[in-house]
Amino acid sequence: MPIKSYLAHPEEGKKEELIKAISQIKQCEVIPAENKNVLVVITETEDETQEIILTKKLESIQSLKLLALVSGFNSPKNN
Repeated sequence: MPIKSYLAHPEEGKKEELIKAISQIKQCEVIPAENKNVLVVITETEDETQEIILTKKLESIQSLKLLALVSGFNSPKNN
């Protein structure tokens, strides 16, 4: 189960719009910085294929200027 954290930088004046867009994606949690124009985004998906789809979805958001991966790990499922 891939879990990743990102720093998301919004386009100028688009922070609230970006928060709303990311918050609507069920695999994401967004935490806005209080003193900077940046968001912390935590994602959790079932597998690498879903992670790739989610990353493309995030990168297509118009109010997103830059998405930087901070940390990621994969917890294998116990079958």
